[in-house]
Amino acid sequence: MAFLRISVGTLFLIFGQYKVFGTQFTLHGGFQFWINKFLEGGAYPFMVPVLRSFVLPHATAIAFLVAYGELAIGLALVFGLLVRPASAFGLLYMLTLLFSANYPGAHAPPWQYFGASLDHSVLALCFLSFLIGNSSTACSPRGWRGEHAHKP
Repeated sequence: MAFLRISVGTLFLIFGQYKVFGTQFTLHGGFQFWINKFLEGGAYPFMVPVLRSFVLPHATAIAFLVAYGELAIGLALVFGLLVRPASAFGLLYMLTLLFSANYPGAHAPPWQYFGASLDHSVLALCFLSFLIGNSSTACSPRGWRGEHAHKP
């Protein structure tokens, strides 16, 4: 479980760092580009008004929230600190992305909804496992403190 936690954390560090330390995503339209791509056909119908009426008008602020959120989730998972809160936010983030980007269409058979969601549902399931499991005790300062406390 620790290997999976650290691996997912590393992915989030990779994606978060370029957004935080670069300006293309946050200040030069990268975030808006993706929201507009979602609106071209990837968003579930109930998400379209949210993306148009709330997300796009506040795009810069939300882009910074996404960038720093991804970095924070990555740091928490890699270092095994605040894993449950980071996993809760990661799960919420993945569900938001799933409903914003993975709509297979109104007349798609049920199995296509699952297939279309693989980009985000697999990570959502990882975050759910970290949230309900005890993945923060292995390979983390919390776990190392526990190991030393039991030694004579």
